[in-house]
Amino acid sequence: MSKLIDTLKHKKKKATLSYEKWAFHFQLHRQTQLQRSSILISAEQALQEKSYFESDALCQNSPDATVRQGHQLRQSVCAAFLNQYQHCGERILIHVPSAESSPAGYSLFTNLAECLNFMGVPTVILGWGDDSKSLLNAFKPTVLLTSEHDSYLNQIDWDSVQQYKENQVLKVGITAPLLENDVAPNTPKVQWAKENHIDFFYSFRDSQYLTTQAVYQELIDQGFPLLCLPWGANILRYYPVGGLERDLNYVLIASRKREHILYLREISKRYAGFIDGPGWSHIKDFRFNRDRDRFIYSRAKVGLNVHLPEQLHVVYELNERTYQLAACGVPQLIDHPQLLDKTFSKTAVFVADSPAQYTELFEELMHNPQLGEKAALIAQQEVFAKHTTFHRAQTFLNELNTL
Repeated sequence: MSKLIDTLKHKKKKATLSYEKWAFHFQLHRQTQLQRSSILISAEQALQEKSYFESDALCQNSPDATVRQGHQLRQSVCAAFLNQYQHCGERILIHVPSAESSPAGYSLFTNLAECLNFMGVPTVILGWGDDSKSLLNAFKPTVLLTSEHDSYLNQIDWDSVQQYKENQVLKVGITAPLLENDVAPNTPKVQWAKENHIDFFYSFRDSQYLTTQAVYQELIDQGFPLLCLPWGANILRYYPVGGLERDLNYVLIASRKREHILYLREISKRYAGFIDGPGWSHIKDFRFNRDRDRFIYSRAKVGLNVHLPEQLHVVYELNERTYQLAACGVPQLIDHPQLLDKTFSKTAVFVADSPAQYTELFEELMHNPQLGEKAALIAQQEVFAKHTTFHRAQTFLNELNTL
């Protein structure tokens, strides 16, 4: 009987989710669907003319204060990090999935690779389907980074890695192998790491979280150093551009999740905006393009951002979008992940603890746009000061140096 009840509950939950998805699409503002293609085309055209939209003259004289400030901050931070680590001695090979197989993984690891190269650290991407043995011997890395997920590990010739390590110095790191929601180490994967001579684990979680959770201490007790590599803003790709008006009520570029539907239901019904990403019912041709996206963000009156439940209640982590929106100078409406209060000041973002409050704050931003610009300027200052991918890479390199 209990098995039957569980089956019925599962079917009921599945039906509810299907209905929510259908209802969201059915009620989605018609103009949001109609204008998506033209917005993408306009962004692609602006990208082709980026020398104009990103020129010093246009940005420095922009009527948008976030464009003027962002342009100045980006120049200053880039100048500070350019070739800063060219003599560190590391050569890093980063395993990067295709954008189609994992948009989040592609974004995260590609951003890291680009910023490391900019900082003077020779860094090469090991792409999906690339010959790992050939690339190891050709590039001669001192560090190899990949994920503990089987989809990553199965792409690498681990016998060749061990052969390479017999004659060359190579530190191999994989993401910390944990069971869902950090409840316990993934013991079989930890054993695999020992058998394959993995040198360290690293995590995208906040450093304070890593040092206060027993589950991570267990990994250290197993003999693996644990490094920290939180997400940040890659300001080589995400920054405000000039010459564009904030004429879109909202922008959301993200894979569809149930949480998006819960928080955006009323907003997407009442207002036209821009939604793009994998999984949305009205989108059949999504293509990932970081350079194009900044030209869309620069048109947003509000950047919508919603996290996963574990990011709200369990894991100390902010998604990449939090940092990207801040760097682009977009007024950000966000739910309430635990790490937010530690990372950004209360006046930098608009925080909602419920879908109803999310809608209320959006209405307030629509009626008082000056509030959005004031907050966006603060968030932009904070992300450029402490939370770019350059800052994350710097900390990571310093930790690598201690191994």
